[in-house]
Amino acid sequence: MFFKEVNEIDLGETTIANIFIDIFMPMANGLYVKVYLLGYRQACDPNSNPKFDNNSIAKNLNIPLSDVIEAWKFWENKNIIKMHKNEGLDDFNYSIEFLDLKRFYMDNMHINTKSIKSNSDSIVSASENPSIRKMFTTINKIVGRYLDPGEKINILEIMNKYNMDPDMIVCAYEYVKDKHGSSRPVKYIESILRGWYDSNLFTPQDVKDSFVVRSERYMMYKTIFNELGFYRSPSKPEERIMDSWFDKYNMDIEVILSACSRAKNTSNPSISYINGIIEKWKKSDVKTLDDIKRLDDEFKKKSEEKKQVFKNTKSSEPAVKTRFHNINQTFTKYTPEELEKMLQESQKNKFK
Repeated sequence: MFFKEVNEIDLGETTIANIFIDIFMPMANGLYVKVYLLGYRQACDPNSNPKFDNNSIAKNLNIPLSDVIEAWKFWENKNIIKMHKNEGLDDFNYSIEFLDLKRFYMDNMHINTKSIKSNSDSIVSASENPSIRKMFTTINKIVGRYLDPGEKINILEIMNKYNMDPDMIVCAYEYVKDKHGSSRPVKYIESILRGWYDSNLFTPQDVKDSFVVRSERYMMYKTIFNELGFYRSPSKPEERIMDSWFDKYNMDIEVILSACSRAKNTSNPSISYINGIIEKWKKSDVKTLDDIKRLDDEFKKKSEEKKQVFKNTKSSEPAVKTRFHNINQTFTKYTPEELEKMLQESQKNKFK
């Protein structure tokens, strides 16, 4: 609860439109807000010092003049002020015109004085539908306030644009509130609904199921990376490759982990390397761990057969004769007694 103390002492007040507080203030840093408020106070005070300028703001806030000009450029980009260059003065001297925020709100919400009545009639007509009326009531509770007519009209336009039921609109508001902790503008809600529409999610159950699938898939990613010893989140290309294992090849997680265990033996394991293993397994119709064992047994059997063929081929080849074969054949021509006699004769000749 927030409330204000009542005090009869009047020290002057500056009224700020709620649209600035609700929409523009959250999108700016604190310095830009200070510059805007200090300048706006001077613009609203009929007794303000006419010599008060951007230099005065810089001195008051103890910041460089260039920061003040950057703040005004920011607000001008948001179309809520206009900067007018003063003739014959330095590059930092501008007069600041504060634009009417109510007009800005009316223009950007596509509401003008001529169409207010017709739009109100459209809202009344739509609210006669119990589901529409229930939708608006539920959204009011989610955002913590009543929707204004412009927001209701935009919501009805979104429903027609994407052919969404009221339940989907409520689902989007609940999703945003759970994700961010607070409500977001209707344009943001539309971006969520557009994403669901493009993903062929047309009911709250479709959305719920998609979240379950994403959660389960994330756990799959984490399991694979843990097996590889990767302590990081997968990149988008890596996610697409892993998704193909599940969605395109219908691979079981145990089969994928088996491929990971083989990749760990390499010097630089990667998702691309594992993808090569899985693609080979897919061509061999591998679906289970038993299929992997069968493939390994077949490979081992073929390897042993090749070794045996090589061994048989080597044994059947004629031996290559060298000079040692000739020496051996020469000595086999004599008996042991003859060889002994020849050795004795040879020794006698050496010592003569």
